[in-house]
Amino acid sequence: MKRAIVCTAGLSLLLACSRGPEVTGNGFVSSPAGGVRPVATSGAATTPGANAGTAESAAPGAAASADYREVTLPAGTVLPVNLQTAVASDTSRVEQSVQGRLRRAVTAHGLDVLPAGTAVSGHVTSVRRPGKVKGLGFIAMRFTQIDTPGAGSERMSTAAVSRTGRATKEKDTLKIVAPAAAGAVIGRIAGGKSGAAKGAVIGGAGGTGYVLATRGEDVRLAKGTPLSVKLTAPLTVRVPVSK
Repeated sequence: MKRAIVCTAGLSLLLACSRGPEVTGNGFVSSPAGGVRPVATSGAATTPGANAGTAESAAPGAAASADYREVTLPAGTVLPVNLQTAVASDTSRVEQSVQGRLRRAVTAHGLDVLPAGTAVSGHVTSVRRPGKVKGLGFIAMRFTQIDTPGAGSERMSTAAVSRTGRATKEKDTLKIVAPAAAGAVIGRIAGGKSGAAKGAVIGGAGGTGYVLATRGEDVRLAKGTPLSVKLTAPLTVRVPVSK
């Protein structure tokens, strides 16, 4: 009888030990011995936002890795610029800032290296007003910086762009001759030949005085004036290239 009881108890103990752990509804595991421990789970399954955060942080890096190609415009390349700052020999000063924009794209190797509308900047390098007796109006400027695509601004070397005022000799001659002729006519009517000579001298003197007191034409370049700006040194530009 005792042997049967011992065998039954041993069999019950063996069955209890061989039974696997049970997971309760609250996410804990009950062990055969009656202890309770938390269920071990993977971080990917229980934290939905973790992977999303990793993907978001990786996305900007992929977008930032744009492809660029360096293209060099050789010296002698002409940049078609429209002046954005009005300048004049009677109002501008040396070192005054001037602005411009490309009126059309500059291409090389089949690429738009500098798109239309690209901004350029520089300054006035020389100004001279026309004289009262001689000398023509003059103004010069040089562009030294350009806004390149994807790389901010770049320094560049260009030749000066200048304009000289028109000569006014023909107008000055008319200003002298016309009063002289009018004086001669009036003098002839008043005093014959001698009066005509005196009238011509007086009229001519009046015209000469007017010319000596008047300056020639100033040089004025309005906003939108087309200019041709020539590079005097190579300009390397990083151009974005689409795949």
